[in-house]
Amino acid sequence: MRIERSEILRRIEQLREEINQHNYLYHVLDQPMISDADYDALMHELKEIEGKYPETITPDSPTQRIGAPPSEKFAGVPHSVPMLSLDDAFSQEEVLEFDQRGKRFLQIDEELEYTVEPKMDGLAVELVYENGSFVLGSTRGDGYTGEDVTTNLRTIRSIPLRLISRYLPPPTRLEVRGEVFINKNAFERLNKRRMEEGEPPFANPRNAAAGSLRQLDPNITADRPLNIFCYGIGVVEGYSFGTQWEALSSLGKWGLRVNPMVEKLKGIHGAIRYHQRTNRKREELDYEIDGIVVKVNEIELQKRLGAKAKSPRWALAYKFEAAQAITRIVEIQLSVGRTGTVTPVALMKPVKVGGVVVSRATLHNEDEIRRKDVRIGDWIIVRRAGDVIPEVVRPLPERRSGEEQVFVMPQTCPVCDSRLRRKSGEAAWRCPNPECFPRLVKQLTHFAGKGAMDIDGLGPKVAEQLISAGLVRSIADLHSIKLSDLLSLDRFAEKSARNLLSAIKASKDTTLARFFYALGLRHVGDVTAQLLADHFGSIKILVDASEEELKGVEGIGPEVASSIRSWFGDNHNIELVRRMLDAGTRFTDSHETMALPLKDKTFVFTGGLSSLTREQAKNIVRDLGGQIASTVGRKTDYVVVGKGSGSKLQKAVELGISTLSEEEFLAFLSKRHSGVSRNPDILPRVIEKLPNELLTPELSD
Repeated sequence: MRIERSEILRRIEQLREEINQHNYLYHVLDQPMISDADYDALMHELKEIEGKYPETITPDSPTQRIGAPPSEKFAGVPHSVPMLSLDDAFSQEEVLEFDQRGKRFLQIDEELEYTVEPKMDGLAVELVYENGSFVLGSTRGDGYTGEDVTTNLRTIRSIPLRLISRYLPPPTRLEVRGEVFINKNAFERLNKRRMEEGEPPFANPRNAAAGSLRQLDPNITADRPLNIFCYGIGVVEGYSFGTQWEALSSLGKWGLRVNPMVEKLKGIHGAIRYHQRTNRKREELDYEIDGIVVKVNEIELQKRLGAKAKSPRWALAYKFEAAQAITRIVEIQLSVGRTGTVTPVALMKPVKVGGVVVSRATLHNEDEIRRKDVRIGDWIIVRRAGDVIPEVVRPLPERRSGEEQVFVMPQTCPVCDSRLRRKSGEAAWRCPNPECFPRLVKQLTHFAGKGAMDIDGLGPKVAEQLISAGLVRSIADLHSIKLSDLLSLDRFAEKSARNLLSAIKASKDTTLARFFYALGLRHVGDVTAQLLADHFGSIKILVDASEEELKGVEGIGPEVASSIRSWFGDNHNIELVRRMLDAGTRFTDSHETMALPLKDKTFVFTGGLSSLTREQAKNIVRDLGGQIASTVGRKTDYVVVGKGSGSKLQKAVELGISTLSEEEFLAFLSKRHSGVSRNPDILPRVIEKLPNELLTPELSD
């Protein structure tokens, strides 16, 4: 039956509207109305229809949040209305003077009405909507010109790609100002993951948000838990607001996220009381704030007050007292991480910061030390960044005696004396020695962790014992340990020794994802490991995968692909994997454990499929042992040609590679289907609908 184009377009618009509404309910109001599975089904249907009819895809479709290639640099974007900074106030007297100054300028005696809200500690951005569609996003920059980060902002789920119009028609042009940030809990999870992947942790949520938004590869940004609160407007065409309160209320109706703590108050004393209340509940909030923002509510009064050279007269940042302290750096030591990253750490005279006594603070890297000009012996201001990680804010050069020493990064590892290396474009120095003691301890502990090989009883202390005794020089040595070896160590009785050996033996039966994660590659956390396992389904295939093939995995960007390829390009690492496989490590979900009919066959898809989605087809091929490639090359065995195929078909013809229509592809699978698909019901259901004549002829391999 022929489906009218108008029906297709109606369904597409209906799906987009439903998905946008559910995004709004989930990410803005935190009031989800459907399950994740139901939401995924809506998104899946939309992707399927757009795959068949690619000409219907629009930039504001929910399916288009990610997909642009990495940028070489960010273009400049001038702001229609300058994004000025705010004057700061740190005392009630300064806030009262701000109020009096405004009244004198306006020549009024009555109390002014203000809006107040928490001052987010994030990165200011501008979002531009035309006829309801998100068309441009930029950073604040110098206030007059920002950087074009549209593609990265599109990955943030709380930013609507299309404004909601059911409650209030959106203006023809709307410039919205907002603050991009990372929630505290999400920040802790992000840093934990980075440390597990051998990456240095971010100093604080603000740095993490800023660094994430300015990634040239949008896939990296999409993997970061960014959020936003919108707080103001620039140019608006086709609509007018009488007050700041009305503007914020309208932004919420259009699906833009506004901080629910915004209040409208009469008189400046109400703002001071709001500051006191907010400061008391600051620790309870799941995001970083460093004060409140006070704004004159009436837009007309804002215009009359105008602005000074760098800040508006109608707004003020009323800051909280910072959780900082002054102490002295006694020494700068180096800490060696699991992947060899060498991090300078300041050892300080103990001092109480935010109610906690601290004596160590990260200095991040050599470049950061030079930028801040931190020296051994300096008096410094230290704070608990994100109220968690101690960080050196700045030195106090006015207190220098002349005996302070400039820090010089050693050329060799402080533990094993190996010569340190620093890659071009990276800030970190690394120890290349895989047997460096602290590095190996952290590797072994990571390998045995709950999310990895789950070896109960193998914590940092036991790892240190095993390495110090010479029993373990790499993670592969675990499988060679004997009972007598353990009994020779302190604190090992026969029962605890047998328990550890039993746990090591049990860890041999694992999954590909756990194994990939346990290897401890840079940038490969548990999520990335699962992506690799799902895509390649085999340790052998992953070891041999090219950088291009790795980048073809959805969710794997160029930096991650390069890291993986570099790791498997090291003969030491290949030997390590081989030894673990020889010791009996088995993967319960590996294609290599099954007699798979498409083993060593590589498929490329071009054009849209109608009987099943592209992703379903790929998953079936993978589960039958085949590989998926994104480009046609001489190693390609088959090119599956759907509707709207392009240059890949032409390339296949030029190279003489076998091509299969959708019907031929399904018939091809029907003869090889062995019930191992992760979606076992899909293929038989589709095959049942094929004409019998397609199922009888033999298709050659």
